[in-house]
Amino acid sequence: MPGPVAGPVSVEWRGAFTNDEVDALHAEAFAHDPTGEDWHGRLTRLSLGWVLARDDEGLVGFVNVAWDGGAHAFVLDTAVAVRARGGGLGARLVAAAREHAAAAGCAWLHVDFEDALRGFYLDACGFTPTAAGLVRLR
Repeated sequence: MPGPVAGPVSVEWRGAFTNDEVDALHAEAFAHDPTGEDWHGRLTRLSLGWVLARDDEGLVGFVNVAWDGGAHAFVLDTAVAVRARGGGLGARLVAAAREHAAAAGCAWLHVDFEDALRGFYLDACGFTPTAAGLVRLR
């Protein structure tokens, strides 16, 4: 069972981060080894923005908000540290993504997810189910 976060959690749009801290959080959340990804380069080049959550010990949450440059934004890589799960932080991150995508003029916020996350995205975050398609490229 996750432990409590260390102190209050702040949520910030387009906040400063290091590649290592996002890489470590992503690896923990998605159960893989750190990749050495250039998160800063990728996000500043391709994303509308990102949402960070921090407590007294560091980064505990992250959401990438990609977009098409117009009406459509996309929630990607929602990640919450194990120690911060179960308290609604993921929903706070997605709510901030939604707010900032709307403020940027987007009309739609999309998300794809595995069945295990259906309750989170549909119930906790307010998404509506839609028909969609997916092709695996590699």
